[in-house]
Amino acid sequence: MRLFRSLSTNASNVRLEGGKVVLRAPAERDWRAYAEVRAASRKFLEPWEPTWPSDALSRDAFYRRLNRYGSDWRNDTGYSMFLFDRENAHLVGGISLSNVRRGVAQCGTLGYWMGETYAGQGYMHDGLRLMLRFAFDELALHRVEAACLPRNDASRNLLLGCGFSEDGFARKYLKIRGAWQDHLLFSLLAEDFPADRE
Repeated sequence: MRLFRSLSTNASNVRLEGGKVVLRAPAERDWRAYAEVRAASRKFLEPWEPTWPSDALSRDAFYRRLNRYGSDWRNDTGYSMFLFDRENAHLVGGISLSNVRRGVAQCGTLGYWMGETYAGQGYMHDGLRLMLRFAFDELALHRVEAACLPRNDASRNLLLGCGFSEDGFARKYLKIRGAWQDHLLFSLLAEDFPADRE
Protein backbone atom coordinates (compact mmCIF):
# COMPACT_ATOMS: atom_id res chain seq x y z
CA MET A 1 0.00 0.00 0.00
CA ARG A 2 1.26 3.45 -0.90
CA LEU A 3 2.10 5.99 1.78
CA PHE A 4 -0.72 8.31 0.74
CA ARG A 5 -3.20 5.98 2.43
CA SER A 6 -1.51 6.30 5.82
CA LEU A 7 -0.71 10.00 5.39
CA SER A 8 -4.39 10.80 5.49
CA THR A 9 -4.43 10.00 9.21
CA ASN A 10 -1.30 11.76 10.50
CA ALA A 11 0.53 14.43 8.55
CA SER A 12 2.75 15.15 11.56
CA ASN A 13 4.72 11.95 10.88
CA VAL A 14 5.96 13.24 7.52
CA ARG A 15 9.38 14.91 7.54
CA LEU A 16 11.42 15.18 4.35
CA GLU A 17 15.10 16.16 4.43
CA GLY A 18 17.52 16.82 1.63
CA GLY A 19 20.10 19.30 0.46
CA LYS A 20 19.79 22.49 2.52
CA VAL A 21 16.19 21.98 3.66
CA VAL A 22 13.61 20.15 5.71
CA LEU A 23 9.95 19.91 4.67
CA ARG A 24 7.20 19.12 7.17
CA ALA A 25 3.54 19.84 7.73
CA PRO A 26 2.82 23.21 9.38
CA ALA A 27 1.98 23.13 13.11
CA GLU A 28 0.47 25.59 15.59
CA ARG A 29 3.94 26.38 16.96
CA ASP A 30 4.91 27.80 13.52
CA TRP A 31 2.50 30.74 13.61
CA ARG A 32 4.91 33.40 14.87
CA ALA A 33 7.70 32.43 12.43
CA TYR A 34 5.16 32.28 9.58
CA ALA A 35 3.73 35.70 10.42
CA GLU A 36 7.20 37.24 10.73
CA VAL A 37 8.65 35.92 7.49
CA ARG A 38 5.48 36.72 5.53
CA ALA A 39 5.25 40.24 7.00
CA ALA A 40 8.90 40.95 6.23
CA SER A 41 8.40 39.66 2.67
CA ARG A 42 5.01 41.18 1.93
CA LYS A 43 6.13 43.54 -0.87
CA PHE A 44 8.20 40.73 -2.37
CA LEU A 45 5.30 38.21 -2.32
CA GLU A 46 2.22 40.28 -3.12
CA PRO A 47 2.85 40.69 -6.88
CA TRP A 48 2.64 36.89 -7.33
CA GLU A 49 -0.17 35.94 -4.94
CA PRO A 50 -3.93 36.32 -4.50
CA THR A 51 -4.96 39.43 -2.56
CA TRP A 52 -4.10 39.04 1.12
CA PRO A 53 -7.11 39.26 3.46
CA SER A 54 -6.90 41.94 6.17
CA ASP A 55 -6.16 39.29 8.83
CA ALA A 56 -3.74 37.26 6.70
CA LEU A 57 -1.06 37.09 9.39
CA SER A 58 -3.26 36.71 12.46
CA ARG A 59 -3.14 33.64 14.67
CA ASP A 60 -6.82 32.88 13.93
CA ALA A 61 -6.23 33.01 10.17
CA PHE A 62 -3.20 30.74 10.57
CA TYR A 63 -5.21 28.21 12.58
CA ARG A 64 -7.96 28.25 9.92
CA ARG A 65 -5.25 27.57 7.37
CA LEU A 66 -3.99 24.64 9.45
CA ASN A 67 -7.51 23.20 9.65
CA ARG A 68 -7.85 23.40 5.88
CA TYR A 69 -4.44 21.79 5.39
CA GLY A 70 -5.39 18.98 7.78
CA SER A 71 -8.65 18.36 5.94
CA ASP A 72 -6.80 18.27 2.61
CA TRP A 73 -4.30 15.71 3.98
CA ARG A 74 -7.08 13.50 5.40
CA ASN A 75 -9.02 13.64 2.13
CA ASP A 76 -5.96 13.11 -0.08
CA THR A 77 -6.70 16.33 -1.95
CA GLY A 78 -3.68 18.42 -0.92
CA TYR A 79 -0.36 18.32 0.91
CA SER A 80 1.02 21.59 2.26
CA MET A 81 4.42 21.79 3.93
CA PHE A 82 6.66 24.43 5.37
CA LEU A 83 10.24 24.74 4.18
CA PHE A 84 12.98 25.12 6.79
CA ASP A 85 16.71 25.76 6.62
CA ARG A 86 18.18 22.41 7.60
CA GLU A 87 21.11 23.96 9.47
CA ASN A 88 19.34 26.45 11.74
CA ALA A 89 15.64 25.41 11.46
CA HIS A 90 14.50 28.87 10.26
CA LEU A 91 11.23 28.90 8.33
CA VAL A 92 12.14 30.07 4.82
CA GLY A 93 9.02 29.32 2.75
CA GLY A 94 6.24 26.92 1.91
CA ILE A 95 5.30 24.39 -0.76
CA SER A 96 1.89 22.94 -1.49
CA LEU A 97 0.62 20.17 -3.70
CA SER A 98 -3.06 20.97 -4.15
CA ASN A 99 -5.97 19.91 -6.34
CA VAL A 100 -4.85 16.29 -6.15
CA ARG A 101 -6.93 14.28 -8.58
CA ARG A 102 -7.03 10.50 -8.49
CA GLY A 103 -8.71 8.10 -10.90
CA VAL A 104 -7.43 8.39 -14.44
CA ALA A 105 -5.56 11.67 -13.75
CA GLN A 106 -3.23 10.93 -10.78
CA CYS A 107 -2.21 14.58 -10.86
CA GLY A 108 -1.66 17.55 -8.56
CA THR A 109 -0.83 21.27 -8.75
CA LEU A 110 2.34 22.67 -7.24
CA GLY A 111 2.50 26.04 -5.50
CA TYR A 112 5.21 27.71 -3.43
CA TRP A 113 6.31 30.88 -1.70
CA MET A 114 9.69 32.02 -0.39
CA GLY A 115 10.69 34.60 2.21
CA GLU A 116 12.54 37.44 0.52
CA THR A 117 15.65 37.10 2.71
CA TYR A 118 16.09 33.48 1.54
CA ALA A 119 15.34 33.89 -2.18
CA GLY A 120 17.96 32.89 -4.71
CA GLN A 121 19.95 30.69 -2.32
CA GLY A 122 18.83 27.24 -3.51
CA TYR A 123 16.32 26.56 -0.74
CA MET A 124 13.30 26.34 -3.01
CA HIS A 125 15.11 24.20 -5.57
CA ASP A 126 15.97 21.67 -2.86
CA GLY A 127 12.45 21.89 -1.42
CA LEU A 128 10.76 21.31 -4.76
CA ARG A 129 12.96 18.29 -5.41
CA LEU A 130 11.84 16.80 -2.08
CA MET A 131 8.18 17.56 -2.74
CA LEU A 132 8.38 16.07 -6.23
CA ARG A 133 9.97 12.89 -4.94
CA PHE A 134 7.19 12.72 -2.33
CA ALA A 135 4.53 13.28 -5.01
CA PHE A 136 5.84 10.60 -7.32
CA ASP A 137 7.25 7.99 -4.94
CA GLU A 138 4.89 8.23 -1.97
CA LEU A 139 1.66 9.65 -3.40
CA ALA A 140 2.04 7.70 -6.66
CA LEU A 141 1.10 10.69 -8.82
CA HIS A 142 1.71 10.50 -12.53
CA ARG A 143 1.90 14.24 -13.23
CA VAL A 144 2.59 17.44 -11.31
CA GLU A 145 1.51 20.74 -12.81
CA ALA A 146 2.57 24.31 -12.03
CA ALA A 147 1.96 27.81 -13.36
CA CYS A 148 3.59 31.20 -13.06
CA LEU A 149 3.09 34.70 -14.34
CA PRO A 150 4.96 35.28 -17.61
CA ARG A 151 7.06 38.07 -16.05
CA ASN A 152 8.16 35.90 -13.10
CA ASP A 153 11.53 34.85 -14.49
CA ALA A 154 12.73 33.44 -11.15
CA SER A 155 9.79 31.05 -10.91
CA ARG A 156 10.03 30.04 -14.56
CA ASN A 157 13.75 29.30 -14.21
CA LEU A 158 13.15 27.36 -11.00
CA LEU A 159 10.56 25.10 -12.63
CA LEU A 160 12.71 24.50 -15.71
CA GLY A 161 15.70 23.81 -13.46
CA CYS A 162 13.69 21.14 -11.63
CA GLY A 163 12.89 19.37 -14.90
CA PHE A 164 9.46 20.79 -15.73
CA SER A 165 8.38 21.25 -19.34
CA GLU A 166 6.76 24.50 -20.38
CA ASP A 167 3.46 23.35 -21.87
CA GLY A 168 1.74 26.52 -22.91
CA PHE A 169 -0.01 29.77 -22.08
CA ALA A 170 -3.34 30.18 -20.26
CA ARG A 171 -5.24 33.44 -20.62
CA LYS A 172 -6.57 34.93 -17.38
CA TYR A 173 -5.79 31.68 -15.58
CA LEU A 174 -5.64 32.76 -11.90
CA LYS A 175 -6.78 35.81 -9.95
CA ILE A 176 -3.65 37.51 -8.63
CA ARG A 177 -3.81 40.77 -6.64
CA GLY A 178 -7.49 41.08 -7.51
CA ALA A 179 -7.16 40.70 -11.29
CA TRP A 180 -7.31 37.71 -13.61
CA GLN A 181 -3.78 37.14 -14.89
CA ASP A 182 -2.29 35.19 -17.79
CA HIS A 183 0.03 32.33 -16.78
CA LEU A 184 2.63 30.03 -18.26
CA LEU A 185 1.80 26.35 -17.69
CA PHE A 186 4.32 23.66 -16.76
CA SER A 187 4.26 19.94 -16.04
CA LEU A 188 6.54 17.15 -14.91
CA LEU A 189 5.80 13.43 -15.30
CA ALA A 190 6.85 10.71 -12.89
CA GLU A 191 8.82 8.97 -15.62
CA ASP A 192 10.90 12.12 -16.11
CA PHE A 193 11.82 12.28 -12.42
CA PRO A 194 13.53 9.03 -11.41
CA ALA A 195 13.66 8.20 -7.71
CA ASP A 196 17.46 8.26 -7.58
CA ARG A 197 17.77 11.69 -9.22
CA GLU A 198 19.52 14.26 -7.02
